[in-house]
Amino acid sequence: MSQALRDSNSSKFQVSEFILMGFPGIHDWQHWLSIPLALLYLFALVANILILITINQEATLNQPMYHFLGILAVVDMGLATTIMPKILAILWFNAKVISLPECFFQMYVIHCFVGMESGIFLCMAIDRYVAICRPLRYPSTIIESFVVKATVFMVLRNSLLTIPVPVLASQRYYCSQNQIEHCLCSNLGVTRLSCDDRTISSIYQLFLAWTFMGSDLGMIILSYALILHSVLKLNSAEAASKALSTCTSHLILILFFYTVVVVISITHSAIVTAPVFPVLLNVLHNVIPPALNPMVYALKTKDLRQGLGKVLRLGIRNN
Repeated sequence: MSQALRDSNSSKFQVSEFILMGFPGIHDWQHWLSIPLALLYLFALVANILILITINQEATLNQPMYHFLGILAVVDMGLATTIMPKILAILWFNAKVISLPECFFQMYVIHCFVGMESGIFLCMAIDRYVAICRPLRYPSTIIESFVVKATVFMVLRNSLLTIPVPVLASQRYYCSQNQIEHCLCSNLGVTRLSCDDRTISSIYQLFLAWTFMGSDLGMIILSYALILHSVLKLNSAEAASKALSTCTSHLILILFFYTVVVVISITHSAIVTAPVFPVLLNVLHNVIPPALNPMVYALKTKDLRQGLGKVLRLGIRNN
């Protein structure tokens, strides 16, 4: 009888939906953030579409490095589109309610795309390592099949290893609290509402971070250490400068991406005086790279810049 009563009370208080409250501490004026966020999102979509069109149309860009850049553009647009429409709906229309399946699906897709972005950065680092340290082997090593195999591996790795994140979160018991002080369904933000033990979810989140980000970052650092060692052995300062210049755009994006990931992890774990900071940083981390990546590559890569100029001139002429 007592067990039946407990089951009855459990079903009575089990939540059926979550409410995304937005940015904590600034609910009264958070709608003003919709303007810069919407502009960033629009710029990210336009810039990445232009990058894809340019890579597709310019024969000189039919190289593995630009194929990876095209894949990165698709991942960036997917990541931004996963979160921005809902965030803008919250800020513009106060549409804060999200169903449990939608929330867990968003959690899954965000983890997939962030892991994919990390993986593509690793593939680009390997590409630069072979091009600079093993130039004679580059034409036979970094070929189209390498791009396809690396991409398929990254997709399978992230799509499969990420499945336990929403599954473990969905198995938690959410008894009464359903207000998430966030703009999106982050794993930590959601599982904090559970009334039972979330240790397994936290451990797997940590395991995933080390598996994805830790291993990727470690191999990227190793690749660039070998690149730097190889460049320092060059007798010509001009040749060394030219070799390093091909890596600058990639390094800028890597530094931004992983620095923000580390800061988000620290601020989420620590007690911060302004809780809006980690939430805002988390949102910006999912929308700034999609806008920043094509801009940095367009400015730093001569062939891409020239190809982009041709596409834009052709578009203006046709109009």
